[in-house]
Amino acid sequence: MVRHPLPEARWPTAEQAAAGAWFTPIGLGPVTARTRTWVPAMVPWRASDDGFVTQAVVDWYARFAAGRPGVLVVEATGIRDVPSGPLLRAGHDRFVPGLRQLADAVREASGGETRLMIQLIDFLAIRRRVEKEKHLGRFLAITARHRERLEARGLPATATEAEVRAALLALDERQLAEVLTPREHRDLTHGWREEVSDTHVPHIAQLPQVLPGLFADAAARAEAAGFDGVELHYAHAYTMASFLSRTNLRTDGYGTTLEGRQRLPLEVFRAVRNRIGRGFCVGARYLGDEAIDGGSPLEDAVAHGLAFARAGFDYLSVSKGGKFDDAKQPNVGEAAYPYTGPSGHECMPTVRSDERGPFSRNVPLAAAIRRAIRAAGFTTPIVTAGGICTFEQAEQALRDGEADAVASARQTLADPDWFLKVRLGRGDEVRRCKFTNYCEGLDQKHKEVTCQLWDRDFSDDPLAPRSADGKRRMLAPRWQP
Repeated sequence: MVRHPLPEARWPTAEQAAAGAWFTPIGLGPVTARTRTWVPAMVPWRASDDGFVTQAVVDWYARFAAGRPGVLVVEATGIRDVPSGPLLRAGHDRFVPGLRQLADAVREASGGETRLMIQLIDFLAIRRRVEKEKHLGRFLAITARHRERLEARGLPATATEAEVRAALLALDERQLAEVLTPREHRDLTHGWREEVSDTHVPHIAQLPQVLPGLFADAAARAEAAGFDGVELHYAHAYTMASFLSRTNLRTDGYGTTLEGRQRLPLEVFRAVRNRIGRGFCVGARYLGDEAIDGGSPLEDAVAHGLAFARAGFDYLSVSKGGKFDDAKQPNVGEAAYPYTGPSGHECMPTVRSDERGPFSRNVPLAAAIRRAIRAAGFTTPIVTAGGICTFEQAEQALRDGEADAVASARQTLADPDWFLKVRLGRGDEVRRCKFTNYCEGLDQKHKEVTCQLWDRDFSDDPLAPRSADGKRRMLAPRWQP
């Protein structure tokens, strides 16, 4: 690993910033953003346990809006009316008033400058890893394969289920890997989780019939709440990304082939588009590369992008990696987290990286997708992201035709005012992200996400709200231009 220093920042004057591409308008289908500055979705773990907007959620997004980004995307928000912890939900009309409060707060804090999207997500079930004794003694479904493999090791053919389980418990890890299927062994070592290819499970088989309506209903609620658009979450480790993935082996017309894997994402888009008004934006966040063995490479992402552009998506935001497939083994009692393995590093690289470093690392993915879409005659805006923390980085991506808008998550978390500071010619006051992923570590533990650069600085406001443990401040320090 190589530790990379932050790239040098030559901050522009206000006149130079005004002449730059980053601060020019961009059309996103039926809406126009005043600048090409973009805050992608980040989950801050501030919703109530039953998915409602809280005052902490409102304050979080209002604080970002004060920096006047062109577009602000609200965190991944569940489309189902099911318990999912302190994540926002849009699966029922009762969530609309809180979402409306959030939208109103963003408009007020940004002076009406910021366009507000909400990211809509579906995810399948996942369980915490349990002790070996509990998994093999209770949860594993005993099959003929287990009996056959154990009989070869001396277990009587007449063994009871309890005796089969006892025999399994007596095996070491190498032997278990031989007796269990790869999926069963993964469930033992990393915890059980559903996959879109599990069509033997009725509710998994019915996903193509259920999801278009759920996404459309949630989008209609977002429109009623006053959002400018929705971002369909087709990225990382979740349901829709799994349909797009080469790992999708469904044989019901919704997997296996490129067209089959694209089918449900396109049907979801059409259902959403048909439900909401013409003035409402519908974009998507998807992967330029899954970055896993056997996963979808850039070649597939280009094909998906062309299909999405042809269908009429209002923008495409490109990410990378972040999959369960290569996640680190969780501790007993914890669930697998999709940003801990090599693909997770590609999604959120740190300064302790390989020779390429973390800065603008994933821009080439967006560039390749954009070139293909433009060559096909489409003008769908492409949003790029990944270690963007200076004006020069953003300008280069726009100037070189690699993207139409430039998003920054971690740098904006470090300093929500940095867009405004740069635009006013006060870039030397920008608080620079260190790209250590302190914030991601909190997210992994489902703690309120904060930034190490402002966690313990209460000098501007001794009464600033603090985290549940009282050690971290919940909002970035205030800045007055």
